[in-house]
Amino acid sequence: MVGDRGAVDDLGGEVFELHPGDAHRNERLDRYVASELPSLSRSAVQALIEEGRILVDGVRRKASFKMTPGEVVQVEVPPIEPETVEPEDIPLDVLFEDDDVIVINKAAGMVVHPAAGHSSGTLVNALRFHWNEISAHGTERSGIVHRLDKDTSGVMIVAKHNAAMQSLQQQWLDGAVTKRYMAIVHGSVEEEEAIIDVPIARDRTDRKRMAVEREGRDALTIVRVRERFGRASFLDVDLRTGRTHQIRVHLAFIKHPILGDVVYGTPASKSMSRDLGIRRQQLHAVELGIVLPSGGERRTFVAQTPSDIQHTIEVLRSETGEDG
Repeated sequence: MVGDRGAVDDLGGEVFELHPGDAHRNERLDRYVASELPSLSRSAVQALIEEGRILVDGVRRKASFKMTPGEVVQVEVPPIEPETVEPEDIPLDVLFEDDDVIVINKAAGMVVHPAAGHSSGTLVNALRFHWNEISAHGTERSGIVHRLDKDTSGVMIVAKHNAAMQSLQQQWLDGAVTKRYMAIVHGSVEEEEAIIDVPIARDRTDRKRMAVEREGRDALTIVRVRERFGRASFLDVDLRTGRTHQIRVHLAFIKHPILGDVVYGTPASKSMSRDLGIRRQQLHAVELGIVLPSGGERRTFVAQTPSDIQHTIEVLRSETGEDG
């Protein structure tokens, strides 16, 4: 019996949660997953098992492992390769373009990279339509250097060719890229500035989530209060590392989850989000500072506050009697 089919993973892949029943008792793991997910061949399933992308109750198992009713099998399917992605005429908000890069303001609700079962409507589909030379030049992943979560809006940069891709990737590795976000969170953040320095890894029991884990990768986030509204706070967030879901996990860790975040939110933050009519996490990538691959000029690109976040701010200001 399949539990959660087709949950999109913001790394660009997809995570399935399977629940074997009595009919699957003593069935091999690889055979069981292949029967439940017919889009995957048995050899593909075996490869995913070898890569550690299939877990049983959070533990890696061999392909020959026998199923027991009540276990939870999580299957992480990696992204579809760019050459199989169909071009789609999807409008994009282009902030800057030269011979090397494209800078866009990604809309909330847009997945960056296709995944199995979600092969259309993504940023890569749009890029393949508007700039087909990206794939023609052999750029891996259609120029995608970094990602924003599906429901996070804001600045993204895309490489047009491999030399630009390598330049941007090196800047990320060197920590030379500056990234600033805005977020509206539940509760009043007391400190004017907070440094959140705790490691992040995949949640041990739910691979669709990230979590603060002692054995995780280093993650550093700096938070500054921009405005307080009594029951919420408007923050500037300086992202010093780029772990998956980093801002969302770190803000939830300090008990101030982002409003509209259905994954890391608390019952109180979710209730407040419903009360305010919020439809997506209130997180926006405001600025991206980077050196352009050709010429060496450092530029900072800015994406203006989206209308839904601005509306949330205005409603919260009106509650506290502020005129902004």
